[in-house]
Amino acid sequence: MTNWTPNLEGRPGPLYRVIADALADDIADGVLPVGTRLPTHRDLAFRLGVTVGTVTRAYTEAEKRGLIGGEVGRGTFVQGQRAPATPLPLGWPPAGETSAGPAIVNMTTVHPEHAVAVQTFGQTLTAIAASGHAAALIGYGPHAGLPDHRAAAAAWLERQHRVKATPDSVLLTTGAQNALAVTLAAVARPGDVILAERLTNIGTKALAATQGYHLEGVAIDEHGLVPDAFDSACRRLGPKAVYLVPTLQNPTAVVMPTARRREIVEIARRYGVILIEDDVFGFMVPDAVPMQTMAPDITLYVSGVSKSLAAGLRLGFVVAPPELRSRVETAIRALQYSAPALPAEVATRWIQDGTADRIVATQREEDLARQRLARSILPAETVYGHPAAQHLWLVLPEPWRREDFIGEARRRGVIVTGADAFAVGRASAPHAARVSLCMPRSRDEAARGLRALADAIDAPAAAMLSIV
Repeated sequence: MTNWTPNLEGRPGPLYRVIADALADDIADGVLPVGTRLPTHRDLAFRLGVTVGTVTRAYTEAEKRGLIGGEVGRGTFVQGQRAPATPLPLGWPPAGETSAGPAIVNMTTVHPEHAVAVQTFGQTLTAIAASGHAAALIGYGPHAGLPDHRAAAAAWLERQHRVKATPDSVLLTTGAQNALAVTLAAVARPGDVILAERLTNIGTKALAATQGYHLEGVAIDEHGLVPDAFDSACRRLGPKAVYLVPTLQNPTAVVMPTARRREIVEIARRYGVILIEDDVFGFMVPDAVPMQTMAPDITLYVSGVSKSLAAGLRLGFVVAPPELRSRVETAIRALQYSAPALPAEVATRWIQDGTADRIVATQREEDLARQRLARSILPAETVYGHPAAQHLWLVLPEPWRREDFIGEARRRGVIVTGADAFAVGRASAPHAARVSLCMPRSRDEAARGLRALADAIDAPAAAMLSIV
């Protein structure tokens, strides 16, 4: 065991993250070679004069980054895969090969297949440059977006998402995450209660934490948000809004039935609660009825092209009722001034010439194929969620515990996101993980990751160690 003691001087941020950052730097600089056994939590805490809990959080953070791995009964060791000082769900490590052999299969981030978009992107930029309209695309635009872009967005949302939208009702944002930020800013203030599914989008949790909203989790079942639990939360907490993903819920990949959606709408009306409907995956399920069509007057509808066309375009949409549009536009002005017009122009051209529809058709085909692949490899009783989703919910069998399984999967070369990352507040997280099927660059790579997960599930010795 090494006597490693990190240098923490001059590093900003929470102490546990400072320790994790110092560990990352020493691994990158070769101070801690691959295979080095790190000090125990108690030993390092004594050397640094901090609590054991702080070191435990630091090691957990480092493990999430792929820097270290624990082996029950042996200790904690430096891993071969180095990662930057950012959480793994942001998309590290990249797919492919490394000098140490096959790269880790990263199945943490949900994003679309890019082949058609990549083939078309250069041609579209060339056409834009030759159009004579470039000057209008690199200057300041209207806060809600250029009229032609809003019209194209309305047509796209109606065609692919079945939403009731007009050009006037659509406001453009810098991605769906930004769309969520401006909708919340339009209806809530720091300290206000926002309801969400008990397991919810990581980005929503981060937004609530940074902006000071009080995020409260509501029970979910195999059909999504539980109406009785929603009613009770509205009665007790007086929320300003409820954020939910009714189609291909993130992370469970559940599609809320139409009857359940109507129940939720009725409860929201009863208590005067705004619905914030995140429909980024709606294009994948043609028969899903958006809640916005049931209650356009109390719904702020959020979507974007990150899951359907190209994540890097960073184009999002808000469909707002008339009484909320000015507040959303004010929030856009405050938070971004206006969405960049160039990405919106690319998307508009793709929507108008049929490229966007071809990309979506390809995406649907690939996602369905990868779901079939996953269901042919993983034990049937562990796979949860709709077969059209870009991700699946892996429910772990006994005696597996979430954190031990994730460690075992990483040891076998696969990274997935544990349920605790999605749990709201103090809600207990189930022993499950989200598996992104579309992040691996090929089906072969996806199959390699899925087989490793299946092997991990079937590793009884490792599972039993988790309850020792």
